[in-house]
Amino acid sequence: MAHPKIGNMAPAFTLTNQKGEKVSLKDFRDKANVLLYFYPKALTPGCTTQACALRDIPAELKARDCVVLGVSPDPEAKLQRFIDKHELNFDLLSDEDHAIADKYGVWGLKKFMGKEFMGLIRTSFIIGKDGRLKVILDKFKTKTHHEDVLAALDEL
Repeated sequence: MAHPKIGNMAPAFTLTNQKGEKVSLKDFRDKANVLLYFYPKALTPGCTTQACALRDIPAELKARDCVVLGVSPDPEAKLQRFIDKHELNFDLLSDEDHAIADKYGVWGLKKFMGKEFMGLIRTSFIIGKDGRLKVILDKFKTKTHHEDVLAALDEL
């Protein structure tokens, strides 16, 4: 499945966060840019590195009017454990049936240790205040993802 096209309206969604509260993309319309980042699994090394780096740059994100929303197929309780363990300062959203991952074209065939399986492909989307998709980041290292995000936001 292909990613949505840059310049088009980002696919709408409503998901529950770590507290079971509904979060919708439309909540941020005309208020903030949104970093919507999809990650495979909470509490794993790469996902922790990526999340903690974003956690550590709140002032930089605020200066660029950007909120962070992490999305994974994990249940709400696991998302809350991830936040508690690493003191994350942004919402994590549960997409257990990967319906939103499908809409964004990030659910697909993966390979790991010689095995193929369907899973979430680590990808980030920057959505402008106008609700339009501005940037797709799909080739980055988890250690420097936050730097790529800030550089992309500076280009908006």
